[in-house]
Amino acid sequence: MPDKKHTPTDIKLVIALVLLTDIFVLIPFLSDSPIRTVLGLPMVLFLPGYALIAALFPGKDDLDGIERIALSFGLSIAVVPLIGLGLNYTPWGIRLVPILVFLTNFTILMSIVAVYRREALGADAFSVPFREMYESVMAEINEKPESRLDRILTIILVISILASVMTLVYVVVTPKQGEKFTEFYILGPERMADNYKTQLEIGESVDVVVGIVNHEYSVVNYSLVIRLNNETIETPPSLNHIALAHNVTWEKPVSFVPGITGEDMKLQYLLYRDDNMTEPYRDLHLWINVTEAA
Repeated sequence: MPDKKHTPTDIKLVIALVLLTDIFVLIPFLSDSPIRTVLGLPMVLFLPGYALIAALFPGKDDLDGIERIALSFGLSIAVVPLIGLGLNYTPWGIRLVPILVFLTNFTILMSIVAVYRREALGADAFSVPFREMYESVMAEINEKPESRLDRILTIILVISILASVMTLVYVVVTPKQGEKFTEFYILGPERMADNYKTQLEIGESVDVVVGIVNHEYSVVNYSLVIRLNNETIETPPSLNHIALAHNVTWEKPVSFVPGITGEDMKLQYLLYRDDNMTEPYRDLHLWINVTEAA
C-alpha cells in the first residue's frame, strides 16, 4: 500500500469510519450505545458504495460530486444484499458478525484499490477538497453581513440545519416502539414445526424444543408449566424462572415421559409471565396417544 502521506483524505476517513463502526459493534459495553446506530447507517448505506466508486472511477473527470454521492448510496444498497446472499450459502450464515467482517473487508479492499489507482493518475486523480471547503465556509462565516437582515437570516438558517440534524439523530437512535408481544412455540426434535412424536408406548418420552422470544420492550420473567389432561407435571426449576430481555430468544429441549396410558390426551405447554400464575399468558398443546409396551 502506498505511503500514508499519499493516502487521500476521503479514503482515510472511510477506513477510519469502518474501523470505528467495528469497535462500536463488537465491544460489548459500546454495542449498547446509540453511537453504534449512528455509525452503522453509513456503514451499510454509503461507505461500501463510496469505496467501490472510488476504485472504479479514480479520475477527477470521471464523475462529478453529485453523481459520486448518488452512486455511492445506490451501489451500497446493491452490494450489502449481495454479500448477505453469498453468506447465506456459507456455514457462517446471515448473522451480524459475518456480515460486519465481510463488509469491512470489502470496503477496505476497495479503498486500497482506489488509492493505487489514484496514485497512478497523479494530478488527474479525484480528491475531495476538504481544505477548500473549510476555508470557503469560514470565509462566509467571518465575512461581515451586508445588513442586519442578512445576519438574522444566517442565524435562522444555522439553527434550522442544527435542529434538522438533531431531529434526524433522535429518530434514528430512538426507534418507535411497536406492538408488545411474546412469541411462544414448540418444535419437533429436528427443530422443525412438524414430526412431533404423538404415538407413544408407556416409558417413551415426548421430546420437543420450546422457544420463547421477548418483544415486550422490557425484561420479562417467564414460567413454563406442562400439564397432561389438566394434571400439572413436575418440571425442572430452570423452567420456572426464565428472565429474558427485549428481543432475546430462549430455546431449550424439553422432554416429558407420560406415566399413564390413554388416547387423545391433551398435553399442554403453558407460559406464564411475571409470576402471575392465575391465567396462562400463552398456551400450546399436542394430542398424544400412549399405549402399553408391546
